[in-house]
Amino acid sequence: MSPELIGLIGIIVMLILVFMRFWVGSVMAIVGLVGYAYLEGWGKAFKVAGIEPFAHTSSYILAAVPMFIFMGLVISHTGLGSDLYRAASVWLGRVRGGLAMASVVATGIFAAVCGDSVATATTIGKVAFPEMKKFNYDSRLAAGCLAAGGTIGIMIPPSLGFILYGLLTEQSIGQLFIAGIIPGILQVLFYVITIALLCRFNPNIAPLSVSKSLSLKEKVVETKYALAVAGIIVFVIGGIYLGLFTPTEAGALGSFAAIMAALIARKLNWTNLRSAILEGTQTAGMIAFMVVGVFIFTRFMAVSRAPNALTDLVVGLGLPPLAVLGLIIVMYLILGCIMDVFAAVILTLPFVYPTILACGFDPIWFGVLMVRLMEIGLITPPIGLNCFVLSATIEVPTATVFRGIFPFVIADIVHVGLLIAYPELALYLLK
Repeated sequence: MSPELIGLIGIIVMLILVFMRFWVGSVMAIVGLVGYAYLEGWGKAFKVAGIEPFAHTSSYILAAVPMFIFMGLVISHTGLGSDLYRAASVWLGRVRGGLAMASVVATGIFAAVCGDSVATATTIGKVAFPEMKKFNYDSRLAAGCLAAGGTIGIMIPPSLGFILYGLLTEQSIGQLFIAGIIPGILQVLFYVITIALLCRFNPNIAPLSVSKSLSLKEKVVETKYALAVAGIIVFVIGGIYLGLFTPTEAGALGSFAAIMAALIARKLNWTNLRSAILEGTQTAGMIAFMVVGVFIFTRFMAVSRAPNALTDLVVGLGLPPLAVLGLIIVMYLILGCIMDVFAAVILTLPFVYPTILACGFDPIWFGVLMVRLMEIGLITPPIGLNCFVLSATIEVPTATVFRGIFPFVIADIVHVGLLIAYPELALYLLK
């Protein structure tokens, strides 16, 4: 059998095992290891199994993930997160779906902290989901808006997606960051509109958070309890944009700031601190193992050349530029469903990028579009990493999360269409 056929068989086996509810990290690691061994021999396969875990879990960038997770857990376990969402309910409680909207806005703000989708979804999700459930929000809406909102982490700068694209194509990462600002803000607005429409057609999915309207003075009094969390956000974001510290350092300092804020508010004790440490360790370990599984499977995909065969098929059809772009979009949407989005970009961009230039498309604009497609890949089944991680973090079934993200995927597709129709949305700030 050809390597491409072996790769296709591996993809099918992986999908079957995932649909049988085996854990995705283990499935990808095992299928990737066996497939790699079949093509390259067990000696090389065991070398991959030995190299990949250290290579990716020792990443300095990945170190930001447990830091931000711990920060979110401290805020959640000490009740600081409850203060934040109580303030949100005061201002948005008379708006149907207001807490879900506030959650999306919060993910957009937090996205400007770390630039990582998983960290954004887990940190905000850990705080926001329990608060929405207190007010009897539908689990699908609550989980869906958090999983989708988490993807904003790789659009609003600083963004790991833009860094990867810039390094592979030798484009200015600074220009890519600037180009992502307006699309990132629009993404938040699209999600808020989606929530408003869902609540309009089915009000039962998001009961009103407060029973009566409060005066401005009462709202201000309630809001003051959220100043600690707001201060942490301003501290972390301001420090990164002023160049005072890196995102990883920001995660550590943010965790320290959360602990100090909880101490000052007399809400920190050994019990909730211990719970935050244990839960953060478990969640970070789960994410790290999933990342290892993804990259072992990616190594198998690389030697099988199955993704390359798909790319060659798309770019070799001799179609008009917009038709080629449409096929590339479809290709990335499919690849995002079956493999890690960053790995898909690494494997295919060397073949796709020259075609994009030959078709006359602006490379900065395409970078924004590429990251937007990567975001969709993070929430589309069966390998929507955000959905699996969020499911484990907030302890809801993965199927519930996948059902919840469907309306937001539709909003994503509309957003992509808007970026294609009006490229200046991404390029306006560069003029």
